[in-house]
Amino acid sequence: MSTHQHTIELINEERQPCEVWTRVMGYHRPVSSFNIGKKGEFHERRYFTEQAAGLSPAKPSHREAAAA
Repeated sequence: MSTHQHTIELINEERQPCEVWTRVMGYHRPVSSFNIGKKGEFHERRYFTEQAAGLSPAKPSHREAAAA
């Protein structure tokens, strides 16, 4: 059995826009439906990662540890 890897390349005319959704006030909405102010806030967001904050990965809860 041989495996072939093919790279799919699209020309610009074949591409489609990607709709981005985000969580706002407890529910998900497409960013395209935001007003200009909310779009600006979305693009200014900073994303949190445990590693960048210098925190260790989350430890399992007591229940998770007991189940293992």
